[in-house]
Amino acid sequence: MRNGSLPLAFAVALAWGVVYLFTQVFADPPLGVAVTVLIGVAITLVLTVGYPSALRGPRTIRPARPTAGRHGNTIAAVGRSMPLRSGLTTEAARRAVELLHPVLGGDSVAITDREKVLAFLGPGSDHHRVGSEPQTEASARVLARGRTIVVRDRRRLGCPNADCPLQSAVVAPLAIGDRVVGTLKVYRLDDIPPPRGVVEGLAGILSLHLELAELDHERKLAVHARLDALRAQINPHFLFNTLNTIASKARTDPEEARQLLLRLSDFFRYAVRQDRHLVEFGQEYFFVRTYLSLEQARYGERLQIRYDVDPQVLTAHVPVLTIQPLVENAVKHGLADKLDGGTVTLKARVDPLTRTTAIRVSDDGVGMRPEVLEQLTGEHGTPNGGIGLRNISERLEALYGERYRLDIQSHYGDGTIVDLRIPLG
Repeated sequence: MRNGSLPLAFAVALAWGVVYLFTQVFADPPLGVAVTVLIGVAITLVLTVGYPSALRGPRTIRPARPTAGRHGNTIAAVGRSMPLRSGLTTEAARRAVELLHPVLGGDSVAITDREKVLAFLGPGSDHHRVGSEPQTEASARVLARGRTIVVRDRRRLGCPNADCPLQSAVVAPLAIGDRVVGTLKVYRLDDIPPPRGVVEGLAGILSLHLELAELDHERKLAVHARLDALRAQINPHFLFNTLNTIASKARTDPEEARQLLLRLSDFFRYAVRQDRHLVEFGQEYFFVRTYLSLEQARYGERLQIRYDVDPQVLTAHVPVLTIQPLVENAVKHGLADKLDGGTVTLKARVDPLTRTTAIRVSDDGVGMRPEVLEQLTGEHGTPNGGIGLRNISERLEALYGERYRLDIQSHYGDGTIVDLRIPLG
């Protein structure tokens, strides 16, 4: 038993003894059992509530408040709103020091990258200017070693300005992985440096936000690269074949040749000018129809098209230049080698329950042999072969992570089905 338990147990036992004596021995006639128990329970409750023992548990302790600064900001609140989530830029650093200044327990706060001061707030800003090189020796040591330094006197701070009012500091590294990219510096005007733990903690939060910003940047670069690859993938044979078709039509049907030339111009204008990653399905739908109208001019009756598009899909957002390559594969690999041709079907639906957009491109062409399908899709049915499908798959992964599905089914001699399901946007 912990301290306080034995005295309380003794007091409760004694109380029940007294209750028994007064209600059953001294009382004449004795009180009823129910009354005796009620009085005993009441006295026990009074003793237990009024006595701070282990049986009742420790008295309520108010949790310590998070570290707060002069204006009531907390470290938790700072972490949630950290502007360096957009990267280590001058504007982001300026907003960060304004946010951090009240919570760091210092007189001046600065953020630098490896080459210059990005932001400085407080005394000393007259010579620790934004855009200039970090002047203190402490900054150079932190950038070189990647470890926090606590400076307790002005000489070790190493500022070359004789009139600098800063006397002590904590300088912590800002890092992305193992790479030091800058510093967080908190200065005091006396020889008592600010709390090292607080500065290091916030430097860690800043570093985490910088890592997330770099990941975002890399993801965007990857998405742009895939989009450029899809643009470059537009089959040059398609262009030459279409131009040959237009040239032959120019002799027999000049008006149709003119219309085809306009459609070809629309096709390439759309493909080249798209700089967004997501567009409304209606725009991609127009692009696909333009492409198929050009292919129908070439293949004639051998190529039949069927559209089954729910009007609700038209305003849903889909990745740009994604559906047309699937349709092109159906024409090129599914129907081009089939003597009597076939039908390409584009079906699109919105599923409000799962909040997804479902797109299916199917053909009744030659299909794929099992070994070809396995090589194309791998073990799990998701594309890992073929430049076009791989570019599409990797781009979808960059945009949606694991929140998409791209599945291929094919039977040799009986056509191919490609199903794409993406989050509704």
